[in-house]
Amino acid sequence: MSDAKAIDALVTRYQDLKKEIGRVIIGQHEVVDQIVISIFSGGHALLIGVPGLAKTLMVNTIAQALGLDFKRIQFTPDLMPSDIVGAEILDESRNFKFLKGPVFANIVLADEINRTPPKTQAALLEAMQEKAVTVAGKQYPLDKPYFVLATQNPIEQEGTYPLPEAQLDRFMFAINLVYPSYEEEVAIVKATTADTQVSVKPLFTAADIVNYQQLIRRIPVADNVVEYAVALVGRTRPDSTSAPLIVKDYIDWGAGPRASQNLILAAKTHAAIQGKYSPDIEDVKAVAQGILGHRLLKNYKAEAEGLTLKEIIKSLL
Repeated sequence: MSDAKAIDALVTRYQDLKKEIGRVIIGQHEVVDQIVISIFSGGHALLIGVPGLAKTLMVNTIAQALGLDFKRIQFTPDLMPSDIVGAEILDESRNFKFLKGPVFANIVLADEINRTPPKTQAALLEAMQEKAVTVAGKQYPLDKPYFVLATQNPIEQEGTYPLPEAQLDRFMFAINLVYPSYEEEVAIVKATTADTQVSVKPLFTAADIVNYQQLIRRIPVADNVVEYAVALVGRTRPDSTSAPLIVKDYIDWGAGPRASQNLILAAKTHAAIQGKYSPDIEDVKAVAQGILGHRLLKNYKAEAEGLTLKEIIKSLL
């Protein structure tokens, strides 16, 4: 199958995927789009939202619809790195044997990732970046495709450990979940308080996802689109000559080169699921908020004036 035909097929399969997910998850269309774009781009996503917005159910449903192996890790203050990656144990014949931890799955849900200390948070870093884990000097590769979808509660401060900037940068998207609309909440209550069970059919396989990831990588991008993405990221850096006054006044730290790479990859995927054979500047703009939002650091002046990162990023587009 040619790449053009493969993209045409992806559009249909993506619409079927959205319908299947929509049988369980009501609303949150933009959130689902960003998670799926992240998965097809080979990135990771951080879901930020208050309790009760179905973050865990959403990840579980998407994993089922994609036909992928799914594991959930509940992060707690006493969680150890070995609880995530696994450990060597002595078997019956007194030989060391590696017992795999829950990180060995296609989709790993790191639930409430900011509830565990930095040492345990860092256990995910190698898995996210290298798609492998090292235990007792031996490296174990993880199955492909591999994604970390972490959740974070923005309103709880006590007993939490904010993610370091280096780890935040490894998430392709930081996705903010908002409350459902009145109509959506009525539909949610009706669906979840009745005696009905909805089963989700797997529409993809792990091999399908890997093939689509490779297809996304092969999509050509015009030079002006790459230059726009790089220039956009450059404008977020307050010490850059191209930075506008709003950035110089309100931003302490801008986005790094990983943001430029993610903008192009996500723009390719966004274009592909819309049936376009190459992304344009509009595709870059469509994914910019989710990719740049967690990579910029506001200063005290922005906090004092109530200026949000969403407003600052919007002014740069």
